[in-house]
Amino acid sequence: MLPAEIARAFEAACRAELSALKPGNVHIFAAGHGMEVAQFERAAAAAAPAIARADLKVGARIEAAVEASLAAAGCNTNLGIILLCVPLAAAAWPGGDLKAHLVAVLDGLDVADAQAAFRAIVAAAPGGLGAVPDADVRASATITLKAAMAMAAGRDSISRQYVTGFEDIFSLGVPLLRAAPLDRARVETAYLAFLAAFPDSHIARKFGIATAEAVRAQAQAVRDEVERLDPATRQARLLAFDRDLKARGLNPGTNADLTVASIFAALLEQARVAG
Repeated sequence: MLPAEIARAFEAACRAELSALKPGNVHIFAAGHGMEVAQFERAAAAAAPAIARADLKVGARIEAAVEASLAAAGCNTNLGIILLCVPLAAAAWPGGDLKAHLVAVLDGLDVADAQAAFRAIVAAAPGGLGAVPDADVRASATITLKAAMAMAAGRDSISRQYVTGFEDIFSLGVPLLRAAPLDRARVETAYLAFLAAFPDSHIARKFGIATAEAVRAQAQAVRDEVERLDPATRQARLLAFDRDLKARGLNPGTNADLTVASIFAALLEQARVAG
């Protein structure tokens, strides 16, 4: 795929995710956590060219995309999205299987990639960021980016993708999003699937794993409930869940990031087939 096509697919994935009613997260139906949809739209448009730059290594793309996003939005709106989508973009060369190419990209990450990614993470200053003695992002990296992610994989869903070949995205998210058209209901279904499957890493960092697990269980119950509802009642129920989470300051941002990456991967797969 050409860089311009990859950039368009990334921005389309971000906009599709924002159009869905994702309880606890920012979307077109409600702002939240001091952020609005327009900030995410500006960040997506600013990050897209850097994410698609074939002349840059993965770490450099991450750093450039985060810098552009922060300048456009004025705050961290999409660090997790960028960390997930840059390797996918780097794997989107012609021919073969996207996931197989992605594994090769991840295996090829080096210390320079880690150094650039660490700088990007520090600049974005994600909520609840702690210190890890052997791979603290505030220090210069001495191990590869994949090795650094492996050290955090047990507590962070984004890091886990780097060491599993994005298994959660390709086994859970992408199958729900492959078929056209990519409508709001299917994006909501994918988001709820992630929210019901995994305690959200962002919530866990800020409020503890017990709170994250409670939200996961609540999401599972809501998902099972809305599957039986008509569209209007479904929307009302999701909005009620959305208000509840936001009233408690709970933002399942990591599972929203996994949703964007799943949309992006599905769009890249579709483009490869069409090409």
